Amino acid sequence: MVIREWAEADRPREKLLERGRRAVTDAELLAIVIGSGSRTETAVELCKRVLAGVNHNLLQLSKLEVHDLCEYKGIGEAKAISIIAALELGRRRQETKQTDIPILNSSKLVYEFFRSQLQDLPHEEFWTIYLNTACKVVDTQLIGRGGNDFTPVDIRTIFRFALLNKCHSIILAHNHPSGTLKASDTDIKITQKIVRAAELIDIRVHDHLIFTDCAYLSFRDEGLL
Repeated sequence: MVIREWAEADRPREKLLERGRRAVTDAELLAIVIGSGSRTETAVELCKRVLAGVNHNLLQLSKLEVHDLCEYKGIGEAKAISIIAALELGRRRQETKQTDIPILNSSKLVYEFFRSQLQDLPHEEFWTIYLNTACKVVDTQLIGRGGNDFTPVDIRTIFRFALLNKCHSIILAHNHPSGTLKASDTDIKITQKIVRAAELIDIRVHDHLIFTDCAYLSFRDEGLL
């Protein structure tokens, strides 16, 4: 029986989608991996039997080879390879070193983090940096690219990514290719407009930085925010 033919409440894919990955049992996760059972049992029942054969120990299961898994009725070579591949991905995940996520809680740190992105550009670019509650970077997005003294900014795009990333706060950044470290009237007006829009959805605008090749201006440090 193919999983899509099961009753809605019995489908492990739907269970994972509706209730989250933590709510799905080991057997149900394996059932998602192999996709289908046999004529006599569902994928979950088949996987329960396989897990029972290794005393429900995933470490022991990960040591089995293709021929070991194929000894279980209903497990062919393709399903055995799928199980081994899934377990190997889990093993490699444990070996992966987690990179340090930048914490941007000062204008200097923002400048050091983003300087290379805006350095040496002959045109203006406007970016948004998205942060979580701990001021850790969750995403960066290019919002607009313009000429040497103007960049179009779509505020809807800024907050579309903010909602997608479920961020707590944002930092605005754009460059002045001319090297002028002064906020223009347009810079100030667009910043104020973004701040007002952010307040409506409980997102904080931490700062707006203007970059040149060798220095920066912080709206917050200058009392403009």
